[in-house]
Amino acid sequence: MEEITFFKNFINGEYVEPIDRKYISNYDPSVGKIYSNVPDSNEKDINEAVKAAKEAFPLWSSKSAQERSDMLYKIANEIERRLEEFAKLESRDQGKTITTAKTIEIPRSIYNFRFFAGAILHHQNESTVGPLSNVLNYTLRSPVGVCGLISPWNLPLYLLTWKIAPAIATGNTCVCKPSEMTPATAHLLGEVFNTVGLPRGVVNIVFGNGPNAGSPLVRHSDVPLISFTGGTKTGEIIQQQASPLNKKLSLELGGKNPGIIFDDCKFEECVETSVRSSFSNQGEICLCTSRLYVQEGIFDRFVEQFVEKTKKIVVGNPRSEKSGMGALISEDHLKKIEYYVQLAKDEGGTILCGGKRPELSAIFGGNENEELKNGYFYEPTVIVGLNPSTSRVLKEEIFGPVITITSFSTEQQAIQYANDVEYGLASSLWSQNVDRCHRVASKIECGICWVNCWLVRDLRTPFGGVKRSGIGREGGDHSIDFFTEQKNICIKIGN
Repeated sequence: MEEITFFKNFINGEYVEPIDRKYISNYDPSVGKIYSNVPDSNEKDINEAVKAAKEAFPLWSSKSAQERSDMLYKIANEIERRLEEFAKLESRDQGKTITTAKTIEIPRSIYNFRFFAGAILHHQNESTVGPLSNVLNYTLRSPVGVCGLISPWNLPLYLLTWKIAPAIATGNTCVCKPSEMTPATAHLLGEVFNTVGLPRGVVNIVFGNGPNAGSPLVRHSDVPLISFTGGTKTGEIIQQQASPLNKKLSLELGGKNPGIIFDDCKFEECVETSVRSSFSNQGEICLCTSRLYVQEGIFDRFVEQFVEKTKKIVVGNPRSEKSGMGALISEDHLKKIEYYVQLAKDEGGTILCGGKRPELSAIFGGNENEELKNGYFYEPTVIVGLNPSTSRVLKEEIFGPVITITSFSTEQQAIQYANDVEYGLASSLWSQNVDRCHRVASKIECGICWVNCWLVRDLRTPFGGVKRSGIGREGGDHSIDFFTEQKNICIKIGN
């Protein structure tokens, strides 16, 4: 019987047990069994981590941009050296395929550090002369202090490092609260920090659930900034808790992302990319497409080829290179997916493929995957025939391998369908008509719109959502703005 791993908090450069010695069971999604225990930390642990970060702040914030940049490059290089190790941990912990972990998530985590290592060396502050000729204004930037960074379970290392890298690059220290469901790579990250010589207390990692660990971090009077990625309901709680202290907030929340496909699209490329945008990482990416609107002239042909390609996706052992989709994060999340698929049937929708748990032995043969029989697997599911005006399935976030496809006739109707939800994170648009692309992209209510592509990320650009998909923007200069305070200096010069 495999020995169960006990993870620890990483505070002031050391791995320490939670003060109250309480733990949360953590499951391997592919087999549905406990494989580790995660600290069930509370306010006492958060206080220790904040204390360490606060004490580390004067030294770290006094480092030059070049010194901090050098350290970020060292961190990136060490993660890269241990890429295979990180990828295996991420795949087991989250349920994603080893291919996704090795080719997307861990490489992007490395790039997060490298990008901000370079960004802080080339960032320019503002200066102006005037409106009076004898007055000079210039801007100073200073780090905010101790940052509270709360990251989700779907892209654990990818999104945690997206927060850590700009926070420490700009001279802040931080207390991180990763998801208690995916602790493995965050835990290993502490080893990386110690290996490269990051000063103690600059980054602290405390595990636990939202009420016990997340809330004390958000409410802590010595933490002036919170960056959170996760569910909209949790984001609302964070706003309520942080607002009395006027904390800086960046909230990247839920989404119900539309894809609009016009009849003049590059058809084969559009179908291929749309399948990928629907089911990558089991559909557990905040930027995944969850609603496709296809112009009626190509609707039947598009649906036929989309379903054909979807049926070729192999669902199976995340650790196998054969698998195109792994396991969902938890049994509860699997039940949520099943609930919405049943709701789609109740609303009059037709399931064209998927809609059930897969027979893994039929895919891989024999008893090779007997251990996976209790895993949280679900087939990629395609649904048509839902009413765009009334269907809850078309309006509520599912966050899994479920895509709806609906026809539209006019450009205006497509825009209306796309915007008829309370979310506004991302969208995609397919057409070869340049005027139409500009026109429609400007009218879709979202933070990012991909035209004739998906998930092409330039880290210099603003990232965030509108409506109930969040507050604030991060990325490039926007992250530097968020993680620093600006002070204007006005000096009279000459006589």
